[in-house]
Amino acid sequence: MPVTIPQLLKSNHNYRLLWGGQMISEVGDHFNNIAVFAMAIRQEHGGFLVGGVLIARAIPMLVAGPMAGVILDRLDRRKVMIASDLIRAIVALGFIFCVNQSSNTLLFVLSALLMFASPFFTSGRNAILPSVAKGEDLQPANALTQTTAWATTGIGAFLGGTSVAAFGYEWAFVLNSVSFLGSAACLYFFRSQPGEFVPPKSNIHRSFHPHREFIEGLQYLKSEPLLLSIALVGVGWATGGGAAQILFSVFGEKVFNRGPAGIGIIWSAAGFGLVLGGILANWLNKRLSFAGYKRTVSIAYLAHGALYVAFALEQNFALALVFIGLSRAAGSTSSVVNYSKVLQYADDKFRGRVFATMETMTWTTMMLSLFAAGIATEAIDPRTIAVVAGCLSGSTGLIWAWANWAGKLHLPESKP
Repeated sequence: MPVTIPQLLKSNHNYRLLWGGQMISEVGDHFNNIAVFAMAIRQEHGGFLVGGVLIARAIPMLVAGPMAGVILDRLDRRKVMIASDLIRAIVALGFIFCVNQSSNTLLFVLSALLMFASPFFTSGRNAILPSVAKGEDLQPANALTQTTAWATTGIGAFLGGTSVAAFGYEWAFVLNSVSFLGSAACLYFFRSQPGEFVPPKSNIHRSFHPHREFIEGLQYLKSEPLLLSIALVGVGWATGGGAAQILFSVFGEKVFNRGPAGIGIIWSAAGFGLVLGGILANWLNKRLSFAGYKRTVSIAYLAHGALYVAFALEQNFALALVFIGLSRAAGSTSSVVNYSKVLQYADDKFRGRVFATMETMTWTTMMLSLFAAGIATEAIDPRTIAVVAGCLSGSTGLIWAWANWAGKLHLPESKP
């Protein structure tokens, strides 16, 4: 009988701590996001500056992603995650010195440092999940992990927006730092056997050649058509998804004239929609055949794009929130069912590199998308940019449907 989420949380001590640390850390992340974006968008050429901040965050992830994958496939993954949390706690406090500064240089530098450390944690969490939640625990753990990430988007964005408006930027940065310390503490108190989170010995007992080992990960990903297709579908989404990162701030602050609270409300609506999609995906995962899974991904991406276009064109703020929530629900449904396949079929020996490579590919595309959108906000109506973004993301569903029709999406032969 399938394990339910309450049963998972009651019986699995380590996953309970991983989940608790995730909630603390990710709520704190959104305090930082809202504060930084609100500081940027209020300046001259605010949309362009928000794009600059996002690029400053994206570029280090492109450098760190491949490095994180290799390290996570060689060292104790839990210890790497703890180190990432502690480094980010220090960096997060530094944002306090950005408040009321005429120059944005420090804001860019700290954003870059914060995101450079992030892949070591996020890819690590994905890599250890099959070790923390074994057997029938894995599917509900994957659904809850992703759904929680999106729930904290809603909760964190709302609390971040209202707290910045009420108490100022400094408290948001302090709370972000404390949240990283809370996450590290949760990981420290895991109950584990020696070496439980160390990758397979075949990765460790050989000379360290980062470039070669990263290439090996790429070759493995290329050799598994389903895993490669899932990675590419993330890239397809990011062609429009990068622009959305800027547009949420622009819509909240300028299109709907709601200030920092408006940015937080839009992010909150998106977050709650993501939660609904995660719940739906967990229900579907227990019932879908492989053929049904592939159809679900196509439908979800098409709906995601169409609903984002509706958000872009809607004049009424309340209805716009409904559309963005439903768009994100469709997107998260496809994400959860896709990640469940990666967790199920990716070889543990390559799992860190698989997730880090997927994250790097997605962020590279997002960087190009958000850079283009940031420039476009200077001359083009934000609603027009958002329509284009929605069409780009939604087109992923058509490409996936073609790949399915052409017979390119099949389970790894070694794992039926």
